[in-house]
Amino acid sequence: MPRIERTAEIVWEGNLARGVGSISAGTGAFTALPYTIATRIGEPEGKTSPEELLAAAHGACFATSLAGELTGVGRPPERMEITCRIVMDEVEGQGHQIVGSNVTVRVHEPDLDESTLAGGLERADEGCPFSALLKRAGVDLSQPDTVRAVVDQLDQLVTKLESAIDGLKSEI
Repeated sequence: MPRIERTAEIVWEGNLARGVGSISAGTGAFTALPYTIATRIGEPEGKTSPEELLAAAHGACFATSLAGELTGVGRPPERMEITCRIVMDEVEGQGHQIVGSNVTVRVHEPDLDESTLAGGLERADEGCPFSALLKRAGVDLSQPDTVRAVVDQLDQLVTKLESAIDGLKSEI
């Protein structure tokens, strides 16, 4: 894989308490996402935060890593839904620090067994550069809910049943 470099541009105006900032992607994928200290530590009010962007980055990185692992064992996912929750807390003597990153994964793949999924999750976590970065920084990724997966075979069956019912209704 080639070296990857990406940039973001941040503009901050004013003091900490009343100032406002904006975050833009160097690619133009998003522009002027607003943030303030008040919405960063309080209610978001439709604004983003560095922690939210880190959660998006870690979750997206983990998703591509897991897709690669499952594809490599012949079980490419039809769909995955990933949620990442970044936890920042006061650490004695260090101020506010990122202390956790909890990734929840929902995989839609009817032929995926739990053993194959568990192995894929472990390898995906090892291969995800954001997981590695967070681990090196001392962030706890080992919480019981850090990587939780649900194989959604029941969802697939419900979808098939709904289709069958729709087919029967059209025959009536």
